[in-house]
Amino acid sequence: MATNAIDQTRRMLSLVTYLRERPGAHVQDVARAFGITEDELISDLDVLPMCGTSFRGGDLLDIDTDGDRIWWHNPDDVAEPLRLAADEATALLVAARAVATLPGLRESDREALLRATAKLETAAGESGAASSRLSVTFESEGGVFADVDRAISERRRLWLRYYSPARDELTEREVDPIRLFAVGHTYMEGWCRLSEDRRTFRLDRVVEIRLLDAPAAPPELELRDLSEGLVHPAAEDPEVVIEVTTGGRWVAEYYPHDSAEELPDGGLRITLRTPDPASLRRLALRLGGEGRIVTPPELAESARRAAREALAAYDETL
Repeated sequence: MATNAIDQTRRMLSLVTYLRERPGAHVQDVARAFGITEDELISDLDVLPMCGTSFRGGDLLDIDTDGDRIWWHNPDDVAEPLRLAADEATALLVAARAVATLPGLRESDREALLRATAKLETAAGESGAASSRLSVTFESEGGVFADVDRAISERRRLWLRYYSPARDELTEREVDPIRLFAVGHTYMEGWCRLSEDRRTFRLDRVVEIRLLDAPAAPPELELRDLSEGLVHPAAEDPEVVIEVTTGGRWVAEYYPHDSAEELPDGGLRITLRTPDPASLRRLALRLGGEGRIVTPPELAESARRAAREALAAYDETL
């Protein structure tokens, strides 16, 4: 069975604890305990010596194997409390935020990562604030960019498998690309054949992409003015206020908002505008105990009622 990077990372973290408690463990026994082949285990062991408590190369894990047994020579050296320099904290925060945006990441893993990131950001102080001005473009996003750019130049239609965080789902769709642009992230604007409307797609949320032989034929559309940002809520759109705990800070990453005020407990008070406030009930249900709608009161009550109904339906199935 294929293993993705998240599963491998989780396994390797467990492997460190396992090996610390079992010096001289046999390769065959460890592979059996983790449900992997011996070759997969050896591959993990080739990576672990490049890990440690410093990005500068010191205090790395001194782990090796003779093919039969596994030895960890410096477990006590790397067990001391971690102390991060400013540049290390910045690098770690930037990487964590980048990984949290990857499409297809399990929501529980994403939320756990964002909770840890929020704690690290608080501990890092000014270094954490500086890291928020930096971003990372993954190599896979560069490949998507190349395909979109080619489709635009050759006037070809695209097939996408796309992750939508608002619905927490993957969809497949055909799109006639119109243009590429960057506003914080890199986006493609195109005519979506699934919704028969103009749509904007963030490239780092494209899970899979293919150029089709069909010609792209988007309707004549006036290009949107992006000089003031991607989202322009109308002044008459209802205002919604959501308060989230540290575990819900990811909302500010995914939902365009007017403001995000820090709360004393490490959470956020997020203010946004939307023409359809009822669409945020799904968000409230996903947040559970990590967030709540404050205003408007009728939307807050609607979300509570939906949560009670969901719980009642769940109890009936038990």
